[in-house]
Amino acid sequence: MSHSIDVAELASAYAGKSPQDILKLAFDLFGDDLWISFSGAEDVVLVDMAWKLNKSVKVFSLDTGRLHSETYRFIEQVRDHYDIPIQIMTPDPKLLEPMVNEKGLFSFYRDGHGECCGIRKIEPLRRKLADVRAWATGQRRDQSPGTRSQVAVLEIDGAFSTPERNLYKFNPLAQMSSEEVWAYIRMLEIPYNSLHERGFISIGCEPCTRPVLPNQHEREGRWWWEESTQKECGLHAGNLIAKA
Repeated sequence: MSHSIDVAELASAYAGKSPQDILKLAFDLFGDDLWISFSGAEDVVLVDMAWKLNKSVKVFSLDTGRLHSETYRFIEQVRDHYDIPIQIMTPDPKLLEPMVNEKGLFSFYRDGHGECCGIRKIEPLRRKLADVRAWATGQRRDQSPGTRSQVAVLEIDGAFSTPERNLYKFNPLAQMSSEEVWAYIRMLEIPYNSLHERGFISIGCEPCTRPVLPNQHEREGRWWWEESTQKECGLHAGNLIAKA
């Protein structure tokens, strides 16, 4: 069915529709071939919506080996709450060990987070998506004005497609604001990462994440030592490509 998908037309037609409508489209087009990416932060809203449409929803998460203990507990809480398996993808030791042994555990403070994220996040994600037809993420336009302001509700994944195969990427929460996400979490009393109670908004690896101050944008808590408009780890590198 994927050969007949007009991505531009559907992205335009669904641009103003609800996240649930976008997810329903994704399931209608791809069924069990659709995977939900769960990062262990606010993506629980995406998981909740998808689970209500398909109790057999497929969910995966990236374990970089550097997550907060609260994030690990939260992943298990979500697994138990929805009674679903969550596939955990981890870094390849053959790539990780040489980097750590040569450069130590905090080289990203000196030479940028690109290499570390490439090994801990991008390679496991590429491995996961190699045989996936479509995936859905919790990206929102208000998360990062520098890189995510133009996120479409449906796109061809420019970072992980191959010449032989298009990978379809859904961003059902693209138009939701942070306020709307949290209203959903509170109203339905679904699980959330306890780090949010301590001033963390955008949550990634422990060494690269910190709480933000009042009136700071959430992305200022990530990779704060680097230039603000490039704060992507590579999972959504297409955002930078599109911006350029």
